[in-house]
Amino acid sequence: MSDANTSELTNLAEQLVTRARTAGAAIAEASARTGWELSVKVRLGKTELVQEAGHRRVYLRVLRDQRSALTSTSDLSEAGLARCVEDAMALLELSEPDPHAGPADSSDLYRGGGPDLDLFDPTVDHIDAQRAIDIAQRAEAAALESDPRLSLSEGATFTRVSGHSALVLSTGFSGLQSGTYAALNVVPVVMDEGQKRRRGYHWTARRHFADLQDGKSVGEEAARRTLRQLGSRKVSSTVAPVIFDKDAAKSIVGTFAGCILGGALWRKSSYLLDRVGTPVASELVTLVDDPLVPRGPGSRLFDGDGLPSQRNEVVRDGVLQSYLLDTYSARKLGRPCTHSGSRGGASVSSSTTNFTLAAGDRSPEELIADTPSGLYVTDMMGYGFNAVTGDFSRGAAGFWIEDGKLAFPVSEVTISSNLDEMLKSIDAVANDLELQSSVASPAFRVSKMTIGGT
Repeated sequence: MSDANTSELTNLAEQLVTRARTAGAAIAEASARTGWELSVKVRLGKTELVQEAGHRRVYLRVLRDQRSALTSTSDLSEAGLARCVEDAMALLELSEPDPHAGPADSSDLYRGGGPDLDLFDPTVDHIDAQRAIDIAQRAEAAALESDPRLSLSEGATFTRVSGHSALVLSTGFSGLQSGTYAALNVVPVVMDEGQKRRRGYHWTARRHFADLQDGKSVGEEAARRTLRQLGSRKVSSTVAPVIFDKDAAKSIVGTFAGCILGGALWRKSSYLLDRVGTPVASELVTLVDDPLVPRGPGSRLFDGDGLPSQRNEVVRDGVLQSYLLDTYSARKLGRPCTHSGSRGGASVSSSTTNFTLAAGDRSPEELIADTPSGLYVTDMMGYGFNAVTGDFSRGAAGFWIEDGKLAFPVSEVTISSNLDEMLKSIDAVANDLELQSSVASPAFRVSKMTIGGT
């Protein structure tokens, strides 16, 4: 997108703010966004899906007398913008006062500067549908050609996304953010005994296209992960150590992240309420939310409230240091704002950016070798988690460990515990942290969990 077009986004947002203030809003906040997405899927070499779409929309929030109202429109004509403002002002009259509503202090707003986060790759926009199909076909072919037992596939998918957004606040802020993202995923399938289908997958994703793992390697790794599941079986119900590989571990970290966000806390739907300063994990666990990682999937220079981004250490050596709070939830909870606001449409709520568990100094292979007997989890199914109590139970698949080695593949088991107990029972953390998505974790081992099998 050209500089002229990004300036047009800022102008649109400024127009909305001016119109809303003229109409009687004490405070007006507007964002204008545009973006493009291409997604293709191939299966057994044939194209199954080509989907390309663009969007262009403006969002408006108005405030007066502790009341607020939200509107949006994709009609960017003169009449459309006027109607957007009229609707917002009409809704404002109907809304209930909220003593915690209001903008961030103008003296705290982002004023420019900061590191070059390098979030936009112009080459991503130039990947057309045919090239995307070629990338997916080559990756799937690499998987299927790697072994004659692989004749089935759930397909290969390539997606690219780019977008620009302008945010303008009547309190004295204007900012523009741009970003791209590309991802490739391959899912081969192999037939096992009893006509059971075993599926595996491998994926790669980055802000910059050149940083993606090459398709041949993605396909071959997906094939390896699929074939190693042949002969999967249940194990007897037991209590044993569980090692989560980095993708499964990421899911655990993401579950925890949902419990430290402002909205979950002021709604009292988190087991971590009033836990700051207390142990919530093993001493091996440090969790950081860092929006200033160059090329990070969740990186940004300012948050949804217009505040400058900052690194937040959420858990240090197992002790909860902070929640992640936007301006509203910080007021609601009577705690300092952590500049963690995310603007979803016109509304603002707390969110993570690049939320990671700090890597340890041992390889995943060393964790396995150091485990006499237990379960190595590579995939989890379903969602059994109670955020209020921390109770956790999910279906799982992976490998049984015997004498420090992967002995045989395991499927159709459940693992259960309490998230608080799980995190406090982490006794080893691996060194394979890779920031492909906005939540990431290295592999880690929980000293004991209940495993439900036969």
